[in-house]
Amino acid sequence: MYKSWSFEVSGRRLAVMEWGDPDAVPVLALHGWLDNAATFMQLAPRLPAVRLIAIDLAGHGESGHRPAGTPYYIWDNIADVLAVADQLELERFSLLGHSMGAGVAMMLAACAPQRVARLFLIEGLAPLVYEARELPELMAEALARHKRMERRTLRPYETFEQGVAARINGRWPVSPEAARWLVERGLERCSGGWRWRSDPALMLPSVVRFSEAQVEAFLLRVRAPVELVLGTGGIDPARMQRLLPLLRDARLHVLAGNHHLHLEPGAAAEIATLIINSLREAGSH
Repeated sequence: MYKSWSFEVSGRRLAVMEWGDPDAVPVLALHGWLDNAATFMQLAPRLPAVRLIAIDLAGHGESGHRPAGTPYYIWDNIADVLAVADQLELERFSLLGHSMGAGVAMMLAACAPQRVARLFLIEGLAPLVYEARELPELMAEALARHKRMERRTLRPYETFEQGVAARINGRWPVSPEAARWLVERGLERCSGGWRWRSDPALMLPSVVRFSEAQVEAFLLRVRAPVELVLGTGGIDPARMQRLLPLLRDARLHVLAGNHHLHLEPGAAAEIATLIINSLREAGSH
């Protein structure tokens, strides 16, 4: 079982799902883009010796949205996660991240190496990058789309089950059980049926983006040991394998599964085992 709670960060609500003994080893968990904290429902019960604190990042799940007109930049999540750690009085903690959450975790570890003990990254290592020469044009296109779309409203689902079906058949399919976990935290009732709680502005492209050289600088600054898990049917591993040597201490694990392999029982059991073994190894030093 888990407990669900929230607190304020800079006047916004940040919602949390927490599992485990409050005195156990603390691990902050960060979900992927357009997911929410429930993405760790399969993994959390397999980590009995861990205090797992999964955060709904801004604009996702039950957390508040950023103010209207404020872009969603991946790096803004770093301050929010550190605020969570500070309110929990965690001077040092490990991070578990999936996809976008893995990128946030890596950047946080680079910015605050004294705070992060270990990194457990699933299907992600660093933010997306773009050729430097493309950045001015990409910024111009993003500004035009922001002006055009702003806070657009998505058409609601007539029934809750339609939302579940949509999540099952998304770009990265998940099981019916996993879809229900995500949708239960991701949907809310509205006058027309059921709508996503997530901020529609998350769908807009970033105005400012990273180049490869910038991301490499972050990777070179990470001091925490890294366990990177990739699925055989997940994202293209070529970039991850190329960037991995930039990390001081990193191990790659390739498991059967797609981009959301941590939501499948078999892969979740393997990921839990490597997390437990890594934390045990840290404790023995």
